[in-house]
Amino acid sequence: MLKILHLSDIHMGSGFSHGRINPETGLNTRLEDFVQTLSRCIDRALSEPVDLVLFGGDAFPDATPPPYIQEAFASQFRRLVDAQIPTVLLVGNHDQHSQGQGGASLCIYRTLGVPGFIVGDTLTTHVIQTRNGPVNVITLPWLTRSTLMTRQESEGMSLSEVNHLLTERLQVVLEGEIRRLDPQIPTILLAHLMADNATLGAERYLAVGKGFTLPLSLLTRDCFDYVALGHVHRHQNLNRHNNPPVIYPGSIERVDFSEEKEDKGYVLVEIDNGQVNWEFHPLPVRVFRTIEVDVSKQEDPQTAILKAIAKHDITDAVVRLIYKLRSEQLDLIDTPALHQALKSAHTYTIQPELISQLARPRVPELSAYNSIDPMEALQKYLNNREDLKDISQLMLEAAQNLMSTADENWDEPANNDSETSPEDRDNPVAAIDLQLKLL
Repeated sequence: MLKILHLSDIHMGSGFSHGRINPETGLNTRLEDFVQTLSRCIDRALSEPVDLVLFGGDAFPDATPPPYIQEAFASQFRRLVDAQIPTVLLVGNHDQHSQGQGGASLCIYRTLGVPGFIVGDTLTTHVIQTRNGPVNVITLPWLTRSTLMTRQESEGMSLSEVNHLLTERLQVVLEGEIRRLDPQIPTILLAHLMADNATLGAERYLAVGKGFTLPLSLLTRDCFDYVALGHVHRHQNLNRHNNPPVIYPGSIERVDFSEEKEDKGYVLVEIDNGQVNWEFHPLPVRVFRTIEVDVSKQEDPQTAILKAIAKHDITDAVVRLIYKLRSEQLDLIDTPALHQALKSAHTYTIQPELISQLARPRVPELSAYNSIDPMEALQKYLNNREDLKDISQLMLEAAQNLMSTADENWDEPANNDSETSPEDRDNPVAAIDLQLKLL
């Protein structure tokens, strides 16, 4: 039986804004969080022990991490070298310098000849000898457009056409690797990519360079015993039939508040005579907590905010407090008291948001636009807007002209650049309402 630990998207050195300096070490506490979480993954690899560790890419936020962050990363993976556990480090988009045109941060491990370490920066097959027999690992690093086609070839193509051509070319190259496989040896595809049915996380904001989306059908091949993916930060199994399992383990730590409600962890895989079992193992990572409250209608906004904070356990959590209020309530907020209420958090931010003075409740008579004549609706609307009294007649005339123009052009194609939604284009009153907002 072959045991494998699959982890990905470490992003060591991310999220410093959510941490503070530890006076004893001089390091940002979020870096210490990331190191501790990675250490737990390595601990599990050693305690099993596993036969192989697969890292799905994105070791750091970028390809040129500071030396002390590189050292923190290397010190943990060095433990696998000492235990003689083979390890494959796949190159992700964040590991590439200048979108693949200047090498990758992880290539230093190959240059140094680190025993048992394989760097996956090209699409190729590695036959790896483990304590429990050989295994094929096909590495598919993050691919950019320039990897498979020239600029001249893609000139004039739409994004969908480029994506289709890239997928076709990748399929040909991948098929070449598959045909050379020894079917008697377990095969794993280790890839850093965006699959077409994956649920996105923070990677949509973190991505550097333009990759492309691959269809799941390219990955669910009978020759693969397990498909180990990286890039998407939310853990998920893309193949409900589990033949083969197509797994994103997700990132091992929360990068920002977009991952507040996501479990973080790694995957343990067992392959035995063609049978594959896998299990996601959550990690005890630092809690991110958003406290959001609207006090714009409260007579005592300060008390309402303090009550909202008290409802949550914020001890040692990364917290953001967002409260909405009216401008005239600003003097009622005791900011030092809010800081005192949040002091048990690891770090926190306070984000007051002013309610727009232009935001007013809708006129009750206008709750159902389609049941009232458009001009009558506008008249009722203006009757409730004292601030528009002086120009109400002009607005009525403009609306009438707009309605006439709409009737004349009703059958013309809609402009894709319009600010109105499809529903609004079918609703003359909604169109008038938009014009009023613009005025």
